[in-house]
Amino acid sequence: MSLIGLHVSISGGFLKAIERGEAYGCEAIQIFTKNQLQWKAPSISPSQGIAFLRALRDSGIKRVVAHASYLINLAGEDPLRSKSVEALAEEIERCDHLGIEELVLHPGAHLGHGPEKGILNLKNGLEAALERTADARVRILLETMAGQGTVLGSRLDLFREVLQGLGWTGRLGLCLDTCHLFAAGYELRDKGAYEHLVKNLEKNFGLERIGCWHLNDSKAEKGSRRDRHQHLGEGELGLRFFSMLLSDERWDEVPLILETPKSGVGDSGNMAMLRKLRGH
Repeated sequence: MSLIGLHVSISGGFLKAIERGEAYGCEAIQIFTKNQLQWKAPSISPSQGIAFLRALRDSGIKRVVAHASYLINLAGEDPLRSKSVEALAEEIERCDHLGIEELVLHPGAHLGHGPEKGILNLKNGLEAALERTADARVRILLETMAGQGTVLGSRLDLFREVLQGLGWTGRLGLCLDTCHLFAAGYELRDKGAYEHLVKNLEKNFGLERIGCWHLNDSKAEKGSRRDRHQHLGEGELGLRFFSMLLSDERWDEVPLILETPKSGVGDSGNMAMLRKLRGH
């Protein structure tokens, strides 16, 4: 069975994130390990890591995924790219201290230097960060993007090119964002389209590379390239797709993390919808 959950705040400490996840009945949670809008953060002590792992073991939460800082842009030019490599390596080490095995990362934006240069920078940046953290168990999950502006990652072909360029290392995988896929032009709303996507993923990556899904409906229409998250069933995607996803045994034990708006029905309403669609 897939593991449903939320992105939860670490305000007040890492243990608070577990408490918040449990309050919503999460089976998986996503966290930032630091302020996502700052480059630096205090280091994580061994005692913090041990306390987090103990609290997680005693909770009903089975998996934790981290999300890297929004400041990191490996696709940019120096000095931003070098600063991003250093920040990513630090985030990998923070995850390792907390026993978190997967870190979601936006592929970045080329900022006017062109897609080819951006992809090359991304590959080189990932390679450098992985080399710096060779002893870590953490896998980087590159997130699919809507394709706004110069942001990379709206096409699955790019991820295949990056993985192939890095020798299909086991330390790289994918995070599939449903709103982003739809906004990038991927049809998801009927059974045939959904099966076509999954077969594409299986053929070109292997389903074991899919480490996480971000669940969001989309305010914008298919192919809009606009990143506009919406509550489940209140957007252009609709509920049928999410029902297919939740009932698909191929995603057993894969975290399905809500990133829907906090307003309106909020997290409790969207979690209730996930349980209903899954039949629990």
